[in-house]
Amino acid sequence: MLGQMMQAPLLISSLIAHAGRYHAEAEILSVNTGGGTEQTTWGGVEQNARRLASALSGLGLGPQARCATIAWNNRRHLEIYFGVSGGGFVCHTINPRLFPEQLVYIINHAEDEVLFIDSSFVPLVAAIRDKLTTLKHVVLLEASVGEAAKTLPGIIAYDDLIGDGEPGYAWPDMDEETASSLCYTSGTTGNPKGVLFSHRSTVLHSFAANLPDSIGFSAMDVVLPVVPMFHVNAWGTPYACAMVGARMVLPGPGLDGASLVALIDTHRVSIALGVPTIWLGLLGHAEAAGSNLETLKRTVVGGSACPPSMIETFRERYGVDTVHAWGMTEMSPLGTINTPLAKHLELPAEALHSLRENQGRPPWGVELSIVDADGVPLPHDGETQGELLVRGPYILEAYFHSTPGETLQDGWFNTGDVATIDPDGYLTIRDRSKDIIKSGGEWISSVELEGIAIAHPALADAAVIGAQHAKWDERPVLIAVLAEGQTASEEDILSVYEGKIARWQVPDRVVFTDALPRNATGKVLKRNLRDKFGDVLLA
Repeated sequence: MLGQMMQAPLLISSLIAHAGRYHAEAEILSVNTGGGTEQTTWGGVEQNARRLASALSGLGLGPQARCATIAWNNRRHLEIYFGVSGGGFVCHTINPRLFPEQLVYIINHAEDEVLFIDSSFVPLVAAIRDKLTTLKHVVLLEASVGEAAKTLPGIIAYDDLIGDGEPGYAWPDMDEETASSLCYTSGTTGNPKGVLFSHRSTVLHSFAANLPDSIGFSAMDVVLPVVPMFHVNAWGTPYACAMVGARMVLPGPGLDGASLVALIDTHRVSIALGVPTIWLGLLGHAEAAGSNLETLKRTVVGGSACPPSMIETFRERYGVDTVHAWGMTEMSPLGTINTPLAKHLELPAEALHSLRENQGRPPWGVELSIVDADGVPLPHDGETQGELLVRGPYILEAYFHSTPGETLQDGWFNTGDVATIDPDGYLTIRDRSKDIIKSGGEWISSVELEGIAIAHPALADAAVIGAQHAKWDERPVLIAVLAEGQTASEEDILSVYEGKIARWQVPDRVVFTDALPRNATGKVLKRNLRDKFGDVLLA
């Protein structure tokens, strides 16, 4: 017997329609790319999203046509998120920090027909325009094209484009499995790979993000997504905020500590989301400026492991709860988030704080497993390490333009991470499988060593690699970047490990360098560090 309930597909258009209907007056503050701010509402975003969907149909685009963006976090970009997908097209967000050759590859591989760009990226797009074989229209996210028309002939102003659209455009019905958005991951070797999300997967991911034991946005929050909208759809934040009508502050291109502290204090931000390097800058400026971040209640930290010292600073100095999260582009991206269970509230403060330092437990929709090199499942005892596998309704089945199922391992997606899982499901990422250090048959986590090192007051940045060793095969070496105006000896830096880990895990050397190489999403390129410093112990 079938249930007798109404049928309604899970569509992204339903999120913005809900926000426009029941949270029309909820404010959205946007920092403009060229300077200054503007304020809109969810009602205004919905109306312009409808106009955009109508205008794109008027350009003659077919169903599922890919519409790309190279843009910062601003209100026009937010409208594109809903107008493109809601109209039955695919919203393809692109990371502008990629090399030009990678941008050309991604745009052509996706077969993008429309490209929306912020004014700061006009020179970048002009330099590669002739190599973009499927592109038909370039749209500038401004009121008028201005000087950009000289650099990119035929460019269209966003406001002119949506001016031809219908504010009463009716969102089309479609299968909830229809593709909605596309992101390329730079976390792989070779060319970037496309992850094609569906309407269904995105709506389910939004439900998961809004669970109380997850991020849990609400209509009472003011949300600052510092994570860029070109990085895994800003971790799904725009969709989840529309679902509940949360107010938003969109920071534009200014992600420095001074700009972020000003936004938090001026607009009474309650939740902010970003990567650890962003929060280091924010904490440094907050202290220098004397800000107590009065309204900030939670920071969500992901993208790379959060140093325990950062969690402690947010908690002890500012009374801010730092929520450690983990995920991947292939997971939409939320995989785990660190919130305590009821039984943990009885723990001593130190034990509870220690628990909050791992990557947390999965929300509904994510199942975790660890296996050995032969694919045999390993126990979830919090001690046994294995390759981390995941599966669920908003996790990748196949990369864009590849054969369905070929990516999976017996129905699971292999994350490439080495991890432990405890009986309650709490995940600790020990390392990337390619970065974990094997010394004399024992495993050493570079992630753990980095988290301890960054607490040293003389360091601005740090990474740990496995360097070749004549006796032990590999030994850890710390690559350190001194903070401005600081000096420190190798012995001084290594003293930070005393009493925190076993002596045999302490790095053999500290190598000082001016900066760490990072990829387009800010992750350290350990392969480059190994190429440069991998034989320092042999010498």
